Amino acid sequence: MYLGDTARVPYGSKSPETVIHYSVDNVQFLTERKAKMIVIACNTASAFALPILREKFSVPMIGVIEPGVRGALSRTRNQKIGVIGTEGTIRSQAYATLLKKFNPKAEVYSIACPLFVPLVEEGWLSGEESRAVVARYLSPLKSTGIDTLILGCTHYPLLKPLLREVMGESVALIDSAEETAKELVRLLKTKNLLKGDTGAKKGRHSYCVTDSPERFARVGSLFLGENLDGVERVSVPAAL
Repeated sequence: MYLGDTARVPYGSKSPETVIHYSVDNVQFLTERKAKMIVIACNTASAFALPILREKFSVPMIGVIEPGVRGALSRTRNQKIGVIGTEGTIRSQAYATLLKKFNPKAEVYSIACPLFVPLVEEGWLSGEESRAVVARYLSPLKSTGIDTLILGCTHYPLLKPLLREVMGESVALIDSAEETAKELVRLLKTKNLLKGDTGAKKGRHSYCVTDSPERFARVGSLFLGENLDGVERVSVPAAL
């Protein structure tokens, strides 16, 4: 089950207090629908809210930051790592703090790229205008000598071709979402929670949003490469 809080996005420009409040509401909604594990699939919410969510709820939860950090540290050769994300994610220093914690020798260069999300939402994934925006944001990183770049927002992987064009083939692009999926499978296996472990039939997907289902279906199809049917508009009441 995917819950997109489309009525209250973007989270990246909001205060930590607001992000935490919204995240508690969202997790409450998912626990009421019997989620067995929850992925906080937003870098800003992972940065600001995950520790508090783990205190308030008993359901197992993972964020997208630690898997991305581990993926970057496993790929870097010169210990110079770049991080791009929303204003909130970069301001939180969540990636930089964890990278330095796991590898004190790491050199971290972080840049907020607030226009990347609107580009993806509008489907501007190529073209001279989009390339100019990407080049403008990433030009400071090119002079640092990084060999690894963390895409610290779930929208950014759709810009991979442009990011690779600007940064060059020698820079490894770390997709936090991809690394999180790998971590999710590992944890589900560890807890014997994989659907296949029970011999049950293949699971199904359901998509819930708090605003326009039509817009979400259009943008979501860019991410998944297929049409999204039956997107449900829901209300997420404030958690007590």
